[in-house]
Order: sequence, then structure tokens, then C-alpha cells
Amino acid sequence: MTTIPERFDVVVIGGGPAGATAATDLARAGRRVLLVDRGGRIKPCGGAVPPQLIEEFEIPESLLVARIDSARMVAPSARSVDMPIDGGYVGMVDREVYDEWLRGRAARAGAMRVRATFERLAYDADGGVRVELRSTAEADAGTVYAVEAEAVIGADGANSAVAKQCIPGADRIRYVAAYHEIVRAPRRSRGAATVAAPAASVASPRGPGGAEPADYSATRCDVWYQGTVSPDFYGWVFPHGDTVSVGVGSAHKGYSLRAATARLRAAAGLDGQETVRREGAPIPMKPLRRWDDGRAVLVAGDAAGVVAPASGEGIYYAMACGRMAARAVDAFLATGDGRQLAGARREFMRAHGRVFWVLGLLQHFWYSSDGRRERFVAMCRDPDVQRLTWQAYMHKKLVRGRPFAHVRVFFKDAAHLLGFART
Repeated sequence: MTTIPERFDVVVIGGGPAGATAATDLARAGRRVLLVDRGGRIKPCGGAVPPQLIEEFEIPESLLVARIDSARMVAPSARSVDMPIDGGYVGMVDREVYDEWLRGRAARAGAMRVRATFERLAYDADGGVRVELRSTAEADAGTVYAVEAEAVIGADGANSAVAKQCIPGADRIRYVAAYHEIVRAPRRSRGAATVAAPAASVASPRGPGGAEPADYSATRCDVWYQGTVSPDFYGWVFPHGDTVSVGVGSAHKGYSLRAATARLRAAAGLDGQETVRREGAPIPMKPLRRWDDGRAVLVAGDAAGVVAPASGEGIYYAMACGRMAARAVDAFLATGDGRQLAGARREFMRAHGRVFWVLGLLQHFWYSSDGRRERFVAMCRDPDVQRLTWQAYMHKKLVRGRPFAHVRVFFKDAAHLLGFART
């Protein structure tokens, strides 16, 4: 049984990208950090990491299991649009390996790691926090113990127990339910660019799709915008080297994600591949209005709701949020002023709030019907749309240059919105 000190500067609940990043940065700053992770769980995730993440967070390229050079957008009619990445790539990671590496880096920086779940917290008379944990380690599973801390970061996911106990409004956050299956990649694709499969499509409410052949590429991410894949989100086929993530998201209660994933696997020509594992989880679609309790508790990552609308991208934003949370907590520890904790949300929204707002509008309008999805995919054929989309994704900010390209995209988008453009 591991002996755990009774007091820390910071207890970080949750060892995903947000929690591990916060723990690393705080440990590097000389703070005494306890990183709590329950272990034994892998979040359903496409696993895409942009170049900005690799550079900003010093991620070794050895963690990348695939390099993506294009995306394919599939419309309800089964017509598709390829969006090549000009002069770059998107990395793909296996969350089981990637998250553990991040936790290991936190430990190497000086954070103490324990396997446990959060039970509850309470404030002491002197303003410190008493955190109760339940061990999930094999040696003492189920044992409940407590530690003292000056601050707590809740990075324990979309159903954050820390947020529900401490943050007003956390129980009203909006979710998309996500489910994916990790399957073996087609043998011929391991080293080959593309493997053709029999013609297939997912039928739309307006009739069967077109005759576009389903195929699989080890260097291309496929995104399926079809009502029978998801009535309000999308499905994905993302290569992970020797495996593939095939999944679906939806906010519609009662919608069968497993059945939709089975249809998507068939359409993508992957229904005959071995299933390695299945995973599901809620994915928040809007940041919480408040991330801290004004005293000593701050939430980050999925617990704060920082998953991008429309795209569902979360790894970069979780790590950025974790870093900002670490800065806010470090300032709080230096000053004792609980108002410092609110700085994490302010910093995040200054950096990414506009992108989240734009993506929220995109999801609300373009994902609402198959007719609109068809026009949305058609719009993705435009070179200006492709260029600006990739630049914004790769560098994590709206592109301020090329003003005439933005003007052209605006008028083309308006034409599709009003139904004047051809699909």
C-alpha cells in the first residue's frame, strides 16, 4: 500500500489530458501535487491532435500512431468531398497510450500519482480543503482516505463529481452521447494508402444513397453527415495505425448508437473487421458559465465543458484548459485570493470563445436536416473553405489574413444557406 502524505498544495482529480497537463505544469512550478486517476478506463475519442498541440505541449512524434493528410466528408446522398491538407498533417493518438504518457510526464515533473476516485470534499475552518478519495488500486481497493489541500482541480470528465458538488449549474450542462468501436484495420492498408471495399452507402430518409464506393485509407479521416448515422451530429472513421476508430455521436435520447455504428461500419467496408473494444461516454457541447467556486475549487477539460461544438474536438482544448487552470491555481496559491481562479475561464474564452461560438452556430443550423447536411458537404468542395478550415484547425485560431477569401466564403455560405447554390 502506497503511503500518501496528508497535505498537498493541489489535488487534481482526473488524469486525462486536462488533469495531467495541469498537474505537470503545477509540479514544474514547484507545487506539491497529487494526481488522482481511477484507471482502467479509456475515453471514446477519434484521437486527432493538430500540429499546434504537438508543438505547444511538447508531444513526441513517437506517440502518433498515424498521420492524416486529408479528410473525406460524406453527404446523405453518399456523395463525398475530399479535403486534402496542403503541406501538413494531423496526428492520431491512441488514448490508452497517450493519456498514460501524460500522467507519466506529470509524475516525472514531481506530481504524486494515486489510483482512486473522488468521493467528496469539505472546507476546513482555516479555508483548506479536505478531499476524500476511494482507492481503486489492487492492493487496497475500496479503502477510503482523506488528504488536505489548498486547492482542488476537478478534471474528472463530463459527469464530474467535483463540478456537481461545487460549481453552480454544472448539473445542467448539455451533452452529446458518443460511442465508438476500435476495430482492426484492413491488412492491406497497413502500409498502403487505400483499400477498396464493395460499394455501400447508408440510406437517407429520402431514399438510398448513391453508388460511391466505400473504401478505407490509412491516411484519411472520414466524417459521415447522414441522418441515419446521426440525426444531429455525425459519424466518424478515423485511422489509428493498426486499428480504426468507428463511432457516432448524438444528443437524442434513446437513439441507438450501437446500431448506427454497425450501419456505419458496413457502409465503410469495416463490418468484417475484428472488434478490439467498445467505449461510450457523454461529451459536453458548451462550456460551463462558471468554472470555480470562488474559494479553492476549479474545474477543467470536459468537466468545464471545453469540447468544440460541431467537431467534437476535445484533446487540444482540454490540454489548453488544463494549462490555464494551472496558471490560475498557481496565482491563487501565491495570493490566497479566490478571485484568481476565475482567470482560467476568462483566458480560455478570450483565446477560443469566438471559435466555439462559430462552431455552435454551424452545428445548430447545418446538422439539423439531411437537406442542410447535403448543402454543407457541397460547400466543403470550395478551395477557400478548405484552406480556411484547415488553417483554423491546425493553428487553433480563426484566420485573420486573406480578407477577400473570408468575403468569398461568406457569400458562398449565404448562397448555400438560402438554397441558391448547386449541390
